This record gives sequence, C-alpha cells and structure tokens, in this order.
Amino acid sequence: MVNKINLDKQTYEVPNSRKPGQTGIYRNAVRTELVERFSPKVHTMYDIFQHGYKISKDRPCLGHRSVNASGKHGPYVWETYRQVNHRIINFGSGLMNLINHTLNDPRTKSIPLGIWSVNRPEWFITDMACAAYSMFTVALYDTLGPDAVEYVVNHSELEIVVCSGDHIADLLKIKEKLPKLKAIISLDSIDDGVKVVPGSVSKSAIIKAWADEKNVLLTDMATLEAAGKKNRRSINLPQPDDLACLMYTSGTTGNPKGAMLSHRNFVSAVSGSYYNVDGSPDDVSISFLPLAHIFGKVTDTLAIAFGSRIGYFAGDMTTLVDDIQELKPTFMAAVPRLLNRIYAKIAASTINAPGMVGALARRGVAVKLENLANQKGFTHPVWDRLLFNKVKQALGGNMRVMVTGSAPIGKDIMQFLRIALCCDIREGYGATETTAATASHYEGEYQAGHLGAPFPSNEIKLVDVPEMNYLSTDPYPRGEICVRGPNVFLGYFKEEEKTREAIDEEGWFHTGDIGVINERGCLVIIDRKKNIFKLAQGEYIAPEKIENVYAKDALVAQVFVHGDSLQSSLVAILVPDPEALPAFVAAKSPKLGKQNLSYAELCKHPEVNKLVLNQLTNVGKKAGLHGFELAKAFYLETEPFSMENDLLTPTFKVKRPQAKKRYEAEIAAMYESLSNQPEKAKL
Repeated sequence: MVNKINLDKQTYEVPNSRKPGQTGIYRNAVRTELVERFSPKVHTMYDIFQHGYKISKDRPCLGHRSVNASGKHGPYVWETYRQVNHRIINFGSGLMNLINHTLNDPRTKSIPLGIWSVNRPEWFITDMACAAYSMFTVALYDTLGPDAVEYVVNHSELEIVVCSGDHIADLLKIKEKLPKLKAIISLDSIDDGVKVVPGSVSKSAIIKAWADEKNVLLTDMATLEAAGKKNRRSINLPQPDDLACLMYTSGTTGNPKGAMLSHRNFVSAVSGSYYNVDGSPDDVSISFLPLAHIFGKVTDTLAIAFGSRIGYFAGDMTTLVDDIQELKPTFMAAVPRLLNRIYAKIAASTINAPGMVGALARRGVAVKLENLANQKGFTHPVWDRLLFNKVKQALGGNMRVMVTGSAPIGKDIMQFLRIALCCDIREGYGATETTAATASHYEGEYQAGHLGAPFPSNEIKLVDVPEMNYLSTDPYPRGEICVRGPNVFLGYFKEEEKTREAIDEEGWFHTGDIGVINERGCLVIIDRKKNIFKLAQGEYIAPEKIENVYAKDALVAQVFVHGDSLQSSLVAILVPDPEALPAFVAAKSPKLGKQNLSYAELCKHPEVNKLVLNQLTNVGKKAGLHGFELAKAFYLETEPFSMENDLLTPTFKVKRPQAKKRYEAEIAAMYESLSNQPEKAKL
C-alpha cells in the first residue's frame, strides 16, 4: 500500500505484531508492504544494468577523467550504456574462456573473482560481467593490510584476482602464501609499449617473467575483452539467491568476516532506495566511496537503475573537489568526515568570515535555517541570489540530493549544509549485513539528528536490553535494533556460529545498535550494545583492545579510552601509576624531575601530559595499532577507578556509561583542544 508522506508519522506499526520484551514491527509508512524489486523483470544485478540500459542505450553511462601528455587531468570521457554492455559481454566471455579452457576449470557458475582496485569504470564492468555469467566477486581493499589480504584471498578460495597494475607486485610478493591463486588479470595494460633498447629489458617483460616464475598466469583486461569478442559466450544468469559477492568487513579484532550477499539482497536494497530517492537519466553521480564497501556499491548500482551516468573520481581524495567541479554531479553519496571538511571550508568563507561578509552570511543562514525549521525548504528567493548560489558552486552548482551514511553527522552541520548548498541532504543507516539499506530520511525532511524510517525493503523492531535499561515499554520505545527483509544477508562465509549469533530463527538480523523510536516515528541510534563504535570517518573501534595495549606499559595504572562518532579521533582518561610516573618524568625530562613535584602536580603539568602522550603513542604504534586507534589526547587523573566511585564493575571492568558521564567536561575540553590544533589533513 502506498501512502502520502507524513513527516510527523514516518513509521507504520504492523497490527498485532507486539510481543513481550520487544516493540511491534515497524515499516515504512509510505509503502507498508515490503518491496523486493522495483520492476518485475529485475531479479539480478545484471538485470539492474539491463533496466538502465533500456532507458539510456546511447546516453553516457561511465566516465573517467582524461589525462593529457603532461599528466594533468582534463574533462570527463564517457562510454555509453551500449558500449558498456558490449564490454561486459566481451569481458565476461573472455573470463569464462580463460576459466574453462586455459585453466581447465569445468565450472560455469559460483566461481569467486577477486577485485582489487580503486573506483574506476573497469571495476563496474568486472562486477557486472560476474553477474552476467554467474560468478561472484570478492572485493579486496588497501586498508585491509597485507595480512588481511592474504587471509581473504585464501579464505574465499580465490584462484583469479582482477586488479589495477599497482597491485600485481603486491600479489606476486606473497604468492607462496596464496596456494590457490592461479591467475592475475590487470585492469591496466601489461604491455608498456616502450621500445626496448638492445640489451635491456622492459618493465612489462620483468613483471611477466616474475609471474611465470611464480607459476601465475598474468594477462590484462584488454586481452580478455578482445578474446571474448571473438568467442562470445551466452549470458548465464544466476538465480536470485545465488551469491553476488562476498564482502569482508574490517573487523575490530581478529580476522575480517565475509558477508554473503545474494542477488536478491542487492535487488531489494536497490529497490528500497529506488523508491526513497527519486532519480532520472539526467542525473550525474560521482563515484568515490570505495566499491569494496557496501555503501559505495549500492549507491552506484542505484544510479544505473535510473539510467543515470556515473563519473569516477581520479583516484586521489586530495583532488576530489577538482573532480566534482569538473563533473558537476546532481547526486552524491558521502560520509560525515567529508561533509565536515566541506562545512569547515564553507563556514570559513561565510559565517566565520570577518566584517560585512561574515555579518551578511550569518544573517542569511539564520533566515534560511528558520525557513527550514518551518518546513519551507532549503532554498530562498532573496538570500540564494545574494549569497548561496555562489556557495553551492563548491560542489559544482548542480547538486540535487546527497545521502550521508556510515557514521552519524552532527545536527548543526547537516542543517547548515542543507541551506548553504541549497540541496536535499538525507541521512541513512545500514550495514554490510543489510546490504547498506536499512533506514533513511524521507524527501522534504527538515529536521536532523535521526535516521528517518525503514526502507520499503525491510522492517525493524526494537528488543529489550535490560542490562542497559533499554526497554520497549519506555515512553518512547528503546532497545536493540533488529532488521528483517530480503536485503538481509545470507550469513558469514564458513562461519556458521557467527551467523547464528547475528541472525535469529525468525530471520531477524541483530545489529548491536541501540535505538529509540521518537515522537515522529523516526529511528534514532542512542548507544551500542557491545563496546564497539564508529568514528566520524566510519572506522570501527574496539576500545578494550586499545586499553589492553596501553595497560601493558608500566606507566599505566588504569585507562579509559573514549570515542565519539561525531569526532574523528579518540581521547583517553589515564590514571598513571603513582610510583612509575615520577621515575618516568625524571628519565624523560631531568630538569622537570628535579622540581620534586607531587603526584597530583605532575598529573596537572602540561609538559608531563605531552611526555605521556608521546610515550603511549609509541607503545600503540609498536603494538600495531592503526593511526585512528591511537588516543590523540590524555587527561591524567589522580583518583583511581573503583567500585566505590561507581567506575568499576565487581570484575574490575570500567563502567563506560558512568565514566563517560563523570568525565564529560574533561572529554569535551580535550576535543575542543584538538579542534583548535592546526589542520594537517587535506580533503
């Protein structure tokens, strides 16, 4: 059933669905019946492409930045849907010929294919070729690290990896640890085209010889496309419940888990998004969120469903703004870390600018924010002409709608960007296990700080978490968010026990996030069931793991690591060892050590704080912590955590909610200090 949007009643509770210990089942209030596909003819990922192809045959499909003779990027160069379709069939045929004939593998379906590359047209073509010929993809990405890449290649039993030219050597270096790897297909030409001086050897000859030595077949995409064109294979579509991809999540501890995502999962997730975000063949989307992650892959596939065009960034985040200026997109999926930087740049030249410019901007922002709060939209006939039509040029000037996800975004930043960029910005919520799409803002949303309603492709419920005092019987129901629908994954590859922990007998995926349904029927995340959270850039953090690393140093008596999903870094409350601290200071700063300061005085001394920060940063690095796992500021506390001050459990674990509340002022001060430090990172 399709209803009109009522922003004051965003969810529909299925009648008679309440059970003890949980809420009723909530669905999208506009489409109260679950949606599995946006077209009766769409059952697989390749069907989604075919749907877009029928709409936009000779219109642009995939674009990339041209590069001139001096290496500088120029305008976008486009391939049409028809051209892309030919490449998909040619490459898919070439792959199957390689598998069946060259590698003597008789299989014709359910064959894994690794992809290791930044976003580019060839990534999409490879993905769709797999969908057309019943193979499935396994995405590799740089942030996994070499050990995790080795684990994923072996765990997923990859025999073939398609990669950009820069990763060929990475794979050959560890070939001895990859016993099943038989072939590497380069997205870039492996023939460097350089005339070889007599007596010398070309780079391509060296890499080919190295591959031969490792007993690995090395070829490139162009070669397989040409071979496939000569020997076309019939399309061999998978079934809806066949694997479309294995997507490995970057786990906080241990090895990453491979989420099994089917074609039904992708079709339903794209369908839910299709009905939530209007699109057309005239839309232009920019692709820069990693396609090895679910958010980027689903949003790009959604653009194809509308017959839109996708322009890929040049591969360098520091030049992303230049790509956007050149492409002038109408749609963009983004993450809070990027939006925070865009906000900072715009705010510096508007509301934080000196003199008349700043005064004028502050007045215009105030008027537009009031309009937005009164449901009058994000545009204004006067102030846009005076100021904001220039501001929105920061994203090319044509931006129609943006979707932000992967981590929460601050309310003030969301509202400011809506009115400054004069476009619809929606916050979404999802996970790899729900194929990215779980909940999102409706069109016309004028508030921030919530996640809207469930997508039409899934339903949600909240289950009591009594140990944290979150109950479905609260005035506004609270509990663990559980998701069910055709977009919920099949399970974790080779991990039956972890699958059973994640999906119950009724098909509900337990997210581990604590949510509340507010007075408008919107979903709001308020906590995490387990001590795992995301930073603003979307990185998962396991604070206890980091605390265990720091605790091994003699300087540390007790430590509480805190992260805020609206912040991009960690801070910590540290109780130094009373005996170790004076000796440490004396060794590191003899001049300070001779002052015979008391323990309390040492804890308050700025130089001591810097010494402690440097020491524990080195400890963390030596233990292999990532940069985002290192605390960037410490508050040195003299009073130990104890059961008496309600900061420790009887098993001597830190009570995190209580510690967060007790040190609220100190945590805020550390983040304030960090925000005032010079900005080193670039967009």
